[in-house]
Amino acid sequence: MTTFLRFIAISFLGVSLTACATFDPATRSAPLEVEGFQTLEPSFDVTELRIAVPKSLRVSEANVYYPIADIVWRGDPIGDRHKQVLDIFAVSMPRGTARLEGVQPVAVDVEVTRFHSLTEKARYSVGGVHSIRFYLTVSDARTGLEIVPRRLVNADLAALGGRNAIAADREGKTQKVRISNHLAQVIEQELSRPLVAPGAVVVPEDAPQS
Repeated sequence: MTTFLRFIAISFLGVSLTACATFDPATRSAPLEVEGFQTLEPSFDVTELRIAVPKSLRVSEANVYYPIADIVWRGDPIGDRHKQVLDIFAVSMPRGTARLEGVQPVAVDVEVTRFHSLTEKARYSVGGVHSIRFYLTVSDARTGLEIVPRRLVNADLAALGGRNAIAADREGKTQKVRISNHLAQVIEQELSRPLVAPGAVVVPEDAPQS
C-alpha cells in the first residue's frame, strides 16, 4: 500500500461530517452556456487543506539534462526530496487559498504526482521547464461530498537558465521562491474556475435575444 506524507495546512473551523446533505454552492453569478447545465461561480472558503506526496514517486539526483524520474529538485541541500517538495506545497498552497473570500466551507486535497525541476547541468546552461503536476479534489467540509471531482492540474512554470538563473538568484528570486509564488497563484485560479451544475435549462450567451 502506498505511503503518503500528509500535512494539514489549514484547519480554521471545527466542523463535523454528517451523513447526508445537498450540494448547494453559493452563486455570485451564473453565466449561461449549454442546455441542461449551468455554470456557477464558486464561492469557496478553504477550511482544511490536505497535501500528499506519495513515497512511491521516484527521485533522481543524477546531474544530467533530463533525468527520468518523478521528483527532480536541487533548490534545497540534498536530503529527503519528498519532504522538501511537501514543504514547498505546504507553504505555497495556503497562501493561495487564503486569498479566496467565499462562503462555502470546503476541504481541499492535493496529491503531487510530478515535481520535475532542473538539474544543475540544465539550470546553468539551457534552462527549461519546472514540470509540476498534482491531483486536486474539493469536498464540502460539512458533508464530505465532492464538489470538484479529482482532476489533474498542470502547474508547469518556465525555468530560468544560464545568466538569467544566476541573476535571479542574486535578486532573491530563487527556484523555490518562483515555484512557491507560482503554486499559490495556480491553486487560487483552480479554485476560482466556474463549476458546471445540472438542473437548469440555459442557452448560450451569444444566442439571439427575443
